[in-house]
Amino acid sequence: MSAKEKFDWAKSMERIEEIVKKLEEGSGGLDESISLFEEGTKLVRSCQEELARAEVRVKKLIDGGDHVEEDLFGVPAEGEEG
Repeated sequence: MSAKEKFDWAKSMERIEEIVKKLEEGSGGLDESISLFEEGTKLVRSCQEELARAEVRVKKLIDGGDHVEEDLFGVPAEGEEG
């Protein structure tokens, strides 16, 4: 995926599922299986990186205040009365 392409979580997960299915079937040859495995590991790595970025964003929102804690968890933020 190039830097200009926007990450598409749903398409990546869909493709990973297709790859797993093909590998489980075992109908392809060794070269095809290795190629699919390589593609799958790259997609999984991209998904993990995207999840890590999302986690950082959520933590920043929570740490930054703006009543995000109340909106996300239904409880008042620290230092606020309930």
